[in-house]
Amino acid sequence: MNLHVLASYVIVWLADPTPSPTPGEFTGNEDAVTPGVVGFIATFFIAALTVLLLVDMTRRVRRVRYRAEIQEKLEAEAEAEAKGEEVSSAPEG
Repeated sequence: MNLHVLASYVIVWLADPTPSPTPGEFTGNEDAVTPGVVGFIATFFIAALTVLLLVDMTRRVRRVRYRAEIQEKLEAEAEAEAKGEEVSSAPEG
């Protein structure tokens, strides 16, 4: 890069005026930019709804899994009876 081009970039950068108002200085209405009570209630509602949906989903998945296990056990017992084997009624686990 040419030295003259670099110098022109530096001069343009230094000549830029600082923004007005300066960063960090807030002159507006603070209530207009914060979510306030309504935002808190909306966020709390969404979080509570999410927790309830996760609990319900966990219950439903567990129920489906238990039904599948029982179905497999019944099929194994029916297959064992068809072969003439003795079926044990003792719980597994």
